[in-house]
Amino acid sequence: MRFRFVKGLAVLVLSVSSRVVAEEPAPSRTLLAISKTDHMLAILDPADLKVLARVPVGPDPHEVVASADGKTAYVSNTGGGFLHQIDVIDLTARKALSSLDTGPLIGPHGLAYVGGKLWFTAQGAKSVGRYDPASGRFDWALGTGQDRTHMIHVAADGKRIYTTNVGSDTVSILDNLLLQPSVPPTGVLPANAQAHMDWVQTLVPVVKASEGFDVSPDGRQLWTASPEGMLSVVDTAAGKAVATIHAELPGAHRLAFTPDGLRVLVVSVRTGEGVFVEVATHRVIKRLKVGRGAAMLMDPVGDRAFVSCTPDNDAAVVDLKTMEVARRLDVGGRPDGMAWAVRPPSR
Repeated sequence: MRFRFVKGLAVLVLSVSSRVVAEEPAPSRTLLAISKTDHMLAILDPADLKVLARVPVGPDPHEVVASADGKTAYVSNTGGGFLHQIDVIDLTARKALSSLDTGPLIGPHGLAYVGGKLWFTAQGAKSVGRYDPASGRFDWALGTGQDRTHMIHVAADGKRIYTTNVGSDTVSILDNLLLQPSVPPTGVLPANAQAHMDWVQTLVPVVKASEGFDVSPDGRQLWTASPEGMLSVVDTAAGKAVATIHAELPGAHRLAFTPDGLRVLVVSVRTGEGVFVEVATHRVIKRLKVGRGAAMLMDPVGDRAFVSCTPDNDAAVVDLKTMEVARRLDVGGRPDGMAWAVRPPSR
């Protein structure tokens, strides 16, 4: 009789424990990381950096971004500029949904989620496109006319877009402006002529093959990284490059401003070296071994940076206080794009 009581108690405890685990709330913030060879999106708890789940993605995943409510992730499949697939992942159920066919906007790569819409570069189509999840439609596209339009940054109001055009050695600044009607040769405007919103492109020459870039927290500067080992500094208000920094970092691939805007971390996909550059002086203040970095993500609340070291098959966690690598993560073979998924606090 005693044995049966103990056994029954054990079953009861196990049952209660299972319910506690099942009902434990998911983290309000998760780290998303792509594995190219595993064709998986890893979802990690940022507190202990343990993988919570892995969700299948497409044939050539590169970049990832999450919706503003943290419920959906989007993964671009570039395929050398020939694929036309963006994966959609339900982050709550942790499962793949039907993917998006970008159609003629081939080679989707850079991603941004702003104003309730998904913005992306289509490097095979030399374009930027936009998808509206609410209507389920691609509702806008604009050609850059530049080769390999690759990475993207969209301003919070959706009125300005930055892209790097790797094959043309330029940065596109795309502004949605109120334009006055052009006066025809007759000097008389048509009766229905009126001011209208339209997109205007400013092309900024930068160092050869610049690919990775970031915009400063105050929005005043844009920095690019070139495999030549140099960085271009663009004055975003003036729309022109104002400085070139010789970082002596061959294979420089990605860079990011620290959350306080005081430093820029640059990593090389060729040598495995990284450098911290002081923004005010343009001076390299620290060199460190990171790993052959191919993507980067700053932690706005954790004083750390994550670097996907694709050729090294791991990710590095860099302590922004010590400016040293604190640990390494296994998020799958040939890791690449990373992003934060943040669920706003419930009201």
